[in-house]
Amino acid sequence: MSAPEHLVLVEHDVEGHATGWVAADPDLPQVRVTDVAATRGDGVFETISIGSGHPQALAAHLERFARSARMLDLPEPDPTVWADAVRALAELLADHEEAWVKTVLTRGVEGQPLPTGWAYGTVSGDFRRERTDGIDVVLLDRGLRSDAATTSPWLLAGAKTLSYAVNRAAAREAARRRADDALFVSSDGLLLEGPTSTLVVRRGTELLTPPAALGILPGTTQVDLFAAAPDWGLQGRVTTLTPADLAAADAAWLVSSVRHAAPVRSVDGVESAIDAELSAAMNGFLRRRLR
Repeated sequence: MSAPEHLVLVEHDVEGHATGWVAADPDLPQVRVTDVAATRGDGVFETISIGSGHPQALAAHLERFARSARMLDLPEPDPTVWADAVRALAELLADHEEAWVKTVLTRGVEGQPLPTGWAYGTVSGDFRRERTDGIDVVLLDRGLRSDAATTSPWLLAGAKTLSYAVNRAAAREAARRRADDALFVSSDGLLLEGPTSTLVVRRGTELLTPPAALGILPGTTQVDLFAAAPDWGLQGRVTTLTPADLAAADAAWLVSSVRHAAPVRSVDGVESAIDAELSAAMNGFLRRRLR
């Protein structure tokens, strides 16, 4: 039996302001082939976890959605309209413990003034293996210095754009190396992020993550985990990290909205320690979030 799919189209006026949304059939064509989403990857998106009908970290996702839109000079997404659309889809998925909704905003059809927007929701996959057994990770050079976001803002480092060819290529390279995922490293040797995830490292009683100033996406899941860290006797801290720091860590995870916290069990073929108790606590917390 196929997973349920739901779609709404977000409508805009000629000035690019969202005016509301309408339900649409996900099995019918909805986006024109000349939309720059298809021809240029010129747009932004967010993926929001849905727990039993409750959008999780919705405000943080919509803030990041707006941040990415500003970086691409797109119209500012109206948080009220988009939040209403996400909640409507979440209600349709309330019978499922884990689901997700993706919001998309593009510059629209080439040569026309109207942006294109939609939100799509469906049920999450089964990530029990990744959350318990862990994942094998390879380090990949991103080819950019850690200060690229400052020196070259036109590269859009740290924006969540539809231009995902590099991230998909990194995932394929990880698979070629018999790994489950990749972790990007800057050309000057600092750890960055995964193609679809944020790095979190435990060192003693601290949880550590790289700073967004390195041109990486601010992690909504990481922020929630850091807020919960005191409940586990830990404190969160943002700091630069190197591959040597990762090798010496007590444990590490790649965290994301849908897969949640996947413990790293090896890096470039070298086995890493898994903190099974903390992994279970993290994933239990992430599944139960109601905000």
